[in-house]
Amino acid sequence: MQKIIPSIWCSGNADEMAEFYRAALPAARIAQAEKYPSEGLPEFQRSMAGKTITIDLEVGGYRLNLLNGGDEFAPNPSISFMLDFDGTRGDERDDARAELDRTWAMLADDGQVMIPLGEYPYSPWYGWVQDSFGVSWQLMLANPGGAPRPPVVPSLMFCGPNQNRADDALTTYAEVFGGTRGTTAAYAEPTGPAGAGAVMFGDVELAGQWFAAMDSGTDQDFTFSEGISLIVQCDSQDEIDRFWNVLSQDPAAEQCGWCRDAFGVSWQVVPKNIGELLKAPGAFPAMLQMKKIVIADLHG
Repeated sequence: MQKIIPSIWCSGNADEMAEFYRAALPAARIAQAEKYPSEGLPEFQRSMAGKTITIDLEVGGYRLNLLNGGDEFAPNPSISFMLDFDGTRGDERDDARAELDRTWAMLADDGQVMIPLGEYPYSPWYGWVQDSFGVSWQLMLANPGGAPRPPVVPSLMFCGPNQNRADDALTTYAEVFGGTRGTTAAYAEPTGPAGAGAVMFGDVELAGQWFAAMDSGTDQDFTFSEGISLIVQCDSQDEIDRFWNVLSQDPAAEQCGWCRDAFGVSWQVVPKNIGELLKAPGAFPAMLQMKKIVIADLHG
């Protein structure tokens, strides 16, 4: 089971986004979808009755969640997704680059190029693009002889009020999830808002999954938001309590299992079978009244 699932907020267009990503991303498929209840919704959600609430999309076996809501939130580049195209094995290299170019063309169509596709010291073929839905992707062709990479790695950019906090965040997350710090490359000298010694690139393994982080080397007008959150699938109430007590550091952000950590990153701390639990009579309205999820109270 994938313990941590990135969740992308959709402004009522999750179905459209899912179909687009199924076509654009490598080895992508729609794994499952859930609907809003047809009745019992509060007034502000009644227009969503019976419509899609979530879609789980798998990219090379890595699960992403699309969450349908209103226009309250939107993704931004503070959390992007690194897509690895593994062409390190002889004659498969040309195929991997062709697949990267195909994916890039679809994501860049009506999108915004943040770093042009080209050759860089860290990759023979790399680019960073924000697609037409506002979701950011870093496409990378693996270096020859490099270690195998996961197909998707969420990447957190620490900027604005969270500038130069990447190292502390990586250490904290490793402690919370019992993970392991990986590579850390520091800025040798001040670069824009990034101080000397700030994280130019770092990664960490959390519950068997890799996450990357960096302190931004340029001033940004965005920071972490609910536009992209991280779902923690919990096995029990005890596990919900344990993660919630550490990750929830802003009482104003606590609602329906959502919380915000000390670095501004949004999390959803939920039971792993939340979809099934919410099908019980009265469970969905009960959840809407909660801050931390209490499994026993979902049963009425």
